[in-house]
Amino acid sequence: MNLFLRAALTAAKAAAEDIMCYYRGDFEIELKPDQTPVTVADRRAEEIIGGILLDAFPEHGFYGEESGKKQADADYLWLVDPIDGTKSFVAGYGMFSTQIALMHRGDLVLGVSSAPANGELAWAMRGTGSELDGVPVHVGDISTLVDASISTGNLRSLARSDKWENLGRITAQVNRIRGYGDYFHYHRLAAGQLDAVIESDVNILDIAALYVIVTEAGGLFTDLQGRPVGLGTTSVLAATPGLHPLLLEMLND
Repeated sequence: MNLFLRAALTAAKAAAEDIMCYYRGDFEIELKPDQTPVTVADRRAEEIIGGILLDAFPEHGFYGEESGKKQADADYLWLVDPIDGTKSFVAGYGMFSTQIALMHRGDLVLGVSSAPANGELAWAMRGTGSELDGVPVHVGDISTLVDASISTGNLRSLARSDKWENLGRITAQVNRIRGYGDYFHYHRLAAGQLDAVIESDVNILDIAALYVIVTEAGGLFTDLQGRPVGLGTTSVLAATPGLHPLLLEMLND
């Protein structure tokens, strides 16, 4: 596993160097069929990451945001979003990251989350804990709403559902509500600086690495219905062990 982690960290560093050459620079922006932006930095970063990982482990599969799936039925599958938060990248502010995760026979076992513009790097391997900038981190021990700080991300589909009122009841009772989004609130959760994250519109490439980082830091991480995270996951409820069951019940009441 350490060989996998070293390769992932090497890939993240190489991608970060290339990404930052384009950051706040002049580059073309294209719109994908889903109307989300993509740039040369996204594509180059994914090529760099894929090259490093598949050169080291040619028998592994690869699932990239820009290139899709290759050898997806392999025992080991790398999940990569080269720039998660391309809109932030294009707009010139640092709330974007590179997400690299490794799945083994359906289980997520490694995660690296690199945010080069803000100088943060988090990583975790199954069974060994989580680190943020080289320091071990752990989620907090908050278990009551009145003491909790909660951050939300993408909420469009939740806002259109019958669960929107449930989120309102939670919001009315917690200590603080934030909307950090992207990698940032997951890093804060893993480090004990935030107590829960709620999102309703994600894909597995956005959250795979962050799932490993948060769970290895002691947090609970499911979708909004309490189901385990997998390739088809599209929503997130991540929280301290004391808060997660309470929030899950309130959201689905």
